[in-house]
Amino acid sequence: MTRYDLIIRGGYVIDGTGAPAFKADIGVVEDTIVKLGDLSNCSADLVINAEGMYVCPGFIDIHNHSDLSIFKVPTADNYVLQGVTTIVIGNCGSSPAPVTEKNKDLVREFMWGLEASDFPVKWRSFSEYLSKLDLLKKSINVAALVGHGTVRSAVLGAEDIKASERELKEMALLIDDAMKSGAFGMSLGLIYVPSMFADFNELTYLSKAVAKYGGLLAVHMRDEGQGLIDSVIEVITIAKETGVKLEISHLKAVGKANWGKAATALRIIEEYASRGLDVSADAYPYEASSTFLSAILPKWVREGGTPALLSKLSNPEVVEKLKVDLIREGIMGSRRLEWSDIMISSSLSHRDIEGLRLSEVASRWGTDPLSAAVKILLDDRGLTEMVVFGMNEEEVAEVISHPLVAISSDGLVQLPSKSKPHPRNYGAFPRVIAAYVREKKVLSLPEAIRKMTSLPARKLGLWDRGIIRPRFKADLVIFDFNSIKDNATYLNPHSYPTGIKAVVINGVVVVEEGRHTGSLPGKLLRFCA
Repeated sequence: MTRYDLIIRGGYVIDGTGAPAFKADIGVVEDTIVKLGDLSNCSADLVINAEGMYVCPGFIDIHNHSDLSIFKVPTADNYVLQGVTTIVIGNCGSSPAPVTEKNKDLVREFMWGLEASDFPVKWRSFSEYLSKLDLLKKSINVAALVGHGTVRSAVLGAEDIKASERELKEMALLIDDAMKSGAFGMSLGLIYVPSMFADFNELTYLSKAVAKYGGLLAVHMRDEGQGLIDSVIEVITIAKETGVKLEISHLKAVGKANWGKAATALRIIEEYASRGLDVSADAYPYEASSTFLSAILPKWVREGGTPALLSKLSNPEVVEKLKVDLIREGIMGSRRLEWSDIMISSSLSHRDIEGLRLSEVASRWGTDPLSAAVKILLDDRGLTEMVVFGMNEEEVAEVISHPLVAISSDGLVQLPSKSKPHPRNYGAFPRVIAAYVREKKVLSLPEAIRKMTSLPARKLGLWDRGIIRPRFKADLVIFDFNSIKDNATYLNPHSYPTGIKAVVINGVVVVEEGRHTGSLPGKLLRFCA
């Protein structure tokens, strides 16, 4: 009698390719799937009864920001309880390495949800950072991108400077080191300091350094508002000229005046993909985004990093100029948001306003919204976070249902706290099944699973994950289609999902009956060119 370490018995297998479900048992030895079929005559050290449930590959979050928080919460509860078995970090141009004297303070500012004093940076090179990640005992698999903003700041700091030929070569060498160490590619954060200061020549030069390894270029574009289409064309042109694989991060159109532009962006992506360009996108299933509150300010205020920003905001003349600029250019530039679209999600010094819109904060404080925002930023030393309600729900559905768009969260590993972060941190992946498959019926279940598994796996080059097949790694999710549900909301975001019976990572059960087992089988995944 054949014996396995684990058998998942009697479930309906959705293999991740988009094919219909089929009933089969799954046999696992160590960290690998070795058999699909009728294993009723076989035994195992552990048997999971999946009768009446679906079994699919573990979800892959291609856009995540847990670069440092994974060290604080290595169990990654809020992700493995969603069925996520792999996260891709280093997005939006920000990674914790490489570190030089020019950017050692700025690197801490890049890292989402952490104060500068919360985590000491004990590495310099990207290779050293990956070694720390490799040694970390963790529940989830981690793949990393190197951030262009970090690379640029390592050479040029946070100033609006045009890179010389020598400086471009210096940045390319840092990217080369990251790729050789196992980075899956490079990310751009073109609305953030200092990536926003890079011109087309710099971006193409550095993208070539990624392309020669077959790596990925993941791009937070310059504009997701009025200039969305121009931004799409910019990054597609970079891909055409360099041959780099292009992933457009969290594709969306923000601001009522811009609704409808995402559909045009999808048509452009589809057209170039049909011509053979390796271009695709990812998106999260929500009508709100989230980032630092400082992102509402023009780049001339943000240039130089947080210390410079705080100095400028302390000057009344600067604030008066800001008022004029925001009236002329709009809140968050071409997005043209209203103050009521912005919710304070995390304020270290004003916990009582978390969950309130800026218009409500201003009314409570008896001031105007910009003055309220400036006070919050000064009091929080620039670390305030916000949730921005700027998208159209129908357009969100159109984006996430497109065959070239993978599902992502754009969140980070964390534990429940008093703050009100975006609910995507706790519910993005179950929400796709509950809201967009079961309720709205804009996606079939096999297609939704493909978008969360094989689609991101193939884009990344994870050739042994994302599909249920013999010789593939045993990253698996077992869920009840009728009860799976995201429970996190904007005002009650720290709520874990329900309906997920078990999660297996590298052959080890990490979630059992909806509870974390405490197991730490996660691995650092390195890109192999």
